[in-house]
Amino acid sequence: MSYSSGRQFVQIPGPTNVPERVLRAIARPTIDHRSPEFGRLGLEVLEGMKEVFQTSGRVVILPCSGSGAWESALTNTLSPGDKILMFDIGQFSALWIQVAVKLGLDVEVDAAQNDWRHGVDPQVVEARLRDDRGHKIKAVGVVHNETSSGVTSMVGAVREAMDRAQHPALLLVDTISSLASIDFRHDEWGVDVAIGGSQKGLMLPPGLGFNAISDKALVASKSARLPKSYWDWQPMLAQNATGFFPYTPATNLLYGLRESLQMLLREEGLQNVFARHRRHGEATRRAARAWGLENVALNPKEYSSSVTAIYTPAGHSADELRKVILERFNMPLGSGLGKFQNKVFRVGHLGDFNDLMLAGTLSGVEMGLEIAGVPHRKGGVAAALDYLTESLKEAASMART
Repeated sequence: MSYSSGRQFVQIPGPTNVPERVLRAIARPTIDHRSPEFGRLGLEVLEGMKEVFQTSGRVVILPCSGSGAWESALTNTLSPGDKILMFDIGQFSALWIQVAVKLGLDVEVDAAQNDWRHGVDPQVVEARLRDDRGHKIKAVGVVHNETSSGVTSMVGAVREAMDRAQHPALLLVDTISSLASIDFRHDEWGVDVAIGGSQKGLMLPPGLGFNAISDKALVASKSARLPKSYWDWQPMLAQNATGFFPYTPATNLLYGLRESLQMLLREEGLQNVFARHRRHGEATRRAARAWGLENVALNPKEYSSSVTAIYTPAGHSADELRKVILERFNMPLGSGLGKFQNKVFRVGHLGDFNDLMLAGTLSGVEMGLEIAGVPHRKGGVAAALDYLTESLKEAASMART
């Protein structure tokens, strides 16, 4: 039977489900991107993105995926041959390292914990920077939330380590799968360039990339000599002052962004968004524990609120499990990437997502485990629902007091 009733239940960690109202906003007629109406739209979304990054600094919006935003961050702050300290903690950090190498940077990779089950160790950052007495390291690159492993690095602690080392390196942070899902504080944590994408917590299709930029990074951009044209911040910032762009912008995606910002900032509230994601992450982990399955992330302080990566038992194919769940329930799950290939499945619980959607997701996984013959204990869904119910009762009780 080729027909699947109902809507596909997309539970990969991005692109995420796009809300109907955002889709309707995107479907509006395109306007002249040199008109006063567009200028007002541009200023509105640029200001809204500052709130999402929790910064009073500058934000640029690029028509690209997160990979383009990586390249923009590197080319605007560094010069050929500059040394950058990076960390091999997962598939996406490894890809970012490859971009830096291809751009001609001198990439120093810390791979001491390259089992991909831990985040960036602030003590390692401090030690590496203290050893760099000549300040040859010009930047430190950190992935805030590693999508392939469900590990969230402690960016605030990394900044504290850099400060203790009294090192002038820039701090560049990938927030692609954490932005608008996990608390990220660009200014408070002293981040110099944050990198984001539209297709995850912002609840949009792919196509917009973001850089949040500190004053220190702006100064560095004046002398950075890596080749750039499309990615150049300077013409972007000049045009953005009045809400415009130096080249054709993704107008309809900006309509969608304005709608998603309304939902995140004005209706639900960013702190409530973070709390919702924390609840769903914890509920998913409780389900995995009840099933007797192992979480990839080992340090509870580094558990992700936007995606959970779960091992299948040795000898049992994660890809076969995902295939069964897709064919029987029309629900895609994230695959294992890199060294996790066919060993791990990933549950995305970010973006436009609620308790009942999570209950359906975990029910599909539990039924899939049974059908695929993967050894597990029953009761994962019940454990998750018990947690969600108790947390709602506690919230209601606190609201009454």
